[in-house]
Amino acid sequence: MSPLVYFVRHGQTDWNAENRLQGQADTDINSLGRTQADGNGARLAGLVAAPETFDFVASPMRRTRETMERIRVAMGLERGGYRIDPRLVEIHFGDWQGFTYRDLELRQPGVAERRARDKWRFVPPGAGAESYASLVDRIRPAVAEFTRPTVCVTHGGVLRLLFHILTGMPGERAVELEIPQDRILRWKDGALDWL
Repeated sequence: MSPLVYFVRHGQTDWNAENRLQGQADTDINSLGRTQADGNGARLAGLVAAPETFDFVASPMRRTRETMERIRVAMGLERGGYRIDPRLVEIHFGDWQGFTYRDLELRQPGVAERRARDKWRFVPPGAGAESYASLVDRIRPAVAEFTRPTVCVTHGGVLRLLFHILTGMPGERAVELEIPQDRILRWKDGALDWL
């Protein structure tokens, strides 16, 4: 039986608001993102009767760490009592990080369409770039190590892959999912549900 896990996407950043490909660029959450993080923390405070019995883990990026810290404070816990797992970092967009699709299209017409044809396997140009298909190999073992009730703060790309890894949803479908920043994704009894 798998443990209860609450997954949360980091709060909004300015790059999210501008539709910039963030990937592993280390950006901060904005004022709306702080409100989202605080709201998710308040929801979790209502869901978790004994938060001290939970494991808390976050991606190492600034946006996930601040989101986690705000969640913990809202749950009545000390800000810093969580661990970092670098495997939970966002997909790497290589040379595309920091650009919008509009920017990329101006530089290389048709590139967005090429990615859309096989978003699951597409690898952007540049050092370190990943496809969603290859990202599974990084995420699956991290999630498999959750052995007790957990609150996990990570990224939109990682949360998309959870639908593939945990429920068997085809990867090609999972990568098209919208992942909100103001809701909680619960893994319980073999099912993922948005709260």
